[in-house]
Amino acid sequence: MANVYLIGAGPGDPGLMTIRGKEILETADVVVYDYLANKEFLAYAKPGAEFLYVGKKGGDHTLPQDKINQLIVELAKSGKVVARLKGGDPYVFGRGGEEAEELVEAGLTFEVVPGVTAGVAAAAYAGIPITHRRFTPSVAFITGHEDPTKDESSHDWVAYAQSKSTLVFYMGVKNLPDIASRLMGAGMDPETPVALVRWGTRCNQQSMVSTLEKVADEAARRKFAAPSIIIVGGVCELAEKLAWFEKRPLFGRGVVVTRAREQASDLSKLIRDMGGCVYEFPTIAVSQVLDDEPLEKAVLGLAAYDWLVFTSVNGVKFFWDKLAELFLDARALAGIQVAAIGPATADELKKRGILPDFVPEKYVAESIVDGLLERGVAGKRVLIPRAREAREVLPEELAKAGAVVEILPVYETTLAQEDPSEILEALESGSIHFLTFTSSSTVHNFFKLVDPEEIRRRRGDLKIACIGPVTAKTLSGYGFEADIQPEDYTIPALAQALTQARQG
Repeated sequence: MANVYLIGAGPGDPGLMTIRGKEILETADVVVYDYLANKEFLAYAKPGAEFLYVGKKGGDHTLPQDKINQLIVELAKSGKVVARLKGGDPYVFGRGGEEAEELVEAGLTFEVVPGVTAGVAAAAYAGIPITHRRFTPSVAFITGHEDPTKDESSHDWVAYAQSKSTLVFYMGVKNLPDIASRLMGAGMDPETPVALVRWGTRCNQQSMVSTLEKVADEAARRKFAAPSIIIVGGVCELAEKLAWFEKRPLFGRGVVVTRAREQASDLSKLIRDMGGCVYEFPTIAVSQVLDDEPLEKAVLGLAAYDWLVFTSVNGVKFFWDKLAELFLDARALAGIQVAAIGPATADELKKRGILPDFVPEKYVAESIVDGLLERGVAGKRVLIPRAREAREVLPEELAKAGAVVEILPVYETTLAQEDPSEILEALESGSIHFLTFTSSSTVHNFFKLVDPEEIRRRRGDLKIACIGPVTAKTLSGYGFEADIQPEDYTIPALAQALTQARQG
């Protein structure tokens, strides 16, 4: 086992982190990370892991490189397993080689985990293949920001200009006028296509294509800044034809996800897959009920019930946790009919070997009541594992129909202790375009954390999406009408409704 792992985190898209890199983050004691390493990767770290930010942004160094080297050595010598998380690839303009040399000098063991470098990934996400038989036989990765302590440039500008290679410059946007001038001065055609890609592979990616002669002026006019990759060569002509990432339906749109942290991933993934920028702002925290004696009693007495009705994924999870705690499994439900509100709840049951006997067409309590009444619920004993606080429509209507209903609280939701500053800053900058609510609880708790006036002031540029009519009704109590509401009250349908609203 190594003392230190130099991990390439890739250029930013969470999907480009390697499996090996993720495995190490899950076991490391401390994570030392850079400005260009996506902070979302920190979620992979084990509970209790220490995070140390040592990023360098536009010349503003949190720590100079020699101090970073010293920090890593000291951490490793203290007996901690260190994950050094670097943007892109550690050995491609990432100064990973220097850090590795320091580790060798200190007698420490290390492992290098290569990452997807921005020169490849950012170009691909902008529709540019850096090699193509019709345009070039080779590619060159070049620093656009040489070591400032060197007396002379190491660049052979004539060789660059006369080669047929695609030239990919890293960290060169500040020096773009000089780079373009030197290439033209060395004989490169001023009409050579040049592309810039900023924040490549991320939802806020920007790209442009110009010519060597005009690119510096156009980049300045469009305010291109670091971090940007510069690509020089005929392959840049393919950018418009092969563009795919920036054509995604929610590309660049900021979406607030207010679900509990444990549940946010499915909606967040759908939004990211559509190119959106996710702002996870969990407004509710979910936990098992403290007094679980009634739950244990019900589980041990399952044979007395005719129906089990699950109204949420959480209900299934916490109910099964109790089964497992009592050394029981799906066999404990033998002879009991099971209903689920919605496909997500049904899928959660299927994972546990239970195929629901009934899933309503509309995923609200009223529809499941109608379906159960058709199946002759009168006189039957019905157990409903659910949240401590929930709508009473389902148990009340079933009781009216003659069912013997028992409500079984298996979990409870509380106000999440989230800092709203990031959301407020994003709202102020105009980075957020959609606000999503997936339950009445998320609405109530959001407005406990964020003053409704903050939303009202930006209402013209902000669309609010609710998963269904019950949530929309709760929203109206705060003086807002839902702009978006899917026909099917599901997470996939909600995500799809966002894309339709964007296109509309």
